[in-house]
Amino acid sequence: MAGRLNLKVLNSSMQQTTRTAAFIFAIFLGATAFSVVLRGLGGDQVIEDALLGLPFGPYGIVLAILFGVFLLGFFLDWVEITLIILPLVAPVVQQLGFDLVWFTILFAMCLQTSFLTPPVGFALFYIKGVAPPEINVTDIYRGVVPFIIIQLIGLAIVFVVPEIATWLPSVAYD
Repeated sequence: MAGRLNLKVLNSSMQQTTRTAAFIFAIFLGATAFSVVLRGLGGDQVIEDALLGLPFGPYGIVLAILFGVFLLGFFLDWVEITLIILPLVAPVVQQLGFDLVWFTILFAMCLQTSFLTPPVGFALFYIKGVAPPEINVTDIYRGVVPFIIIQLIGLAIVFVVPEIATWLPSVAYD
């Protein structure tokens, strides 16, 4: 293993890193452009009106948003969801009187849970990529169930006891 790093390997690594960073920035630009166009066309107001028009109370609206984010996490990457959905729903959550730090933590936990959840769960395919060949996808699906349950319990605890998410930021920034 020693002595394998040379200029050719270093150059190749830098080119691949640059290419990956460019792809990530392209995603950021695309998501930002989509968000700007959507807001420019009044889509944010349509979404706000739709969410506030739901027949649930404030907590029910937050749960509906989190459920929608959970479903989106099956098909989209966290970058797109965070850059497009979060700016659209955050004003509604704030208007309902909730702490945005609390909601953002719930949002992130919800995304993390959706990435573990079959049938699409992105994290499951990462696990399959590094697992030995004798481990099949069904084994991975069964293996993540306890972690999904733990995630959902944690999500419920933070939902019911917001101070878990807001205490440290309030101490650090007040």
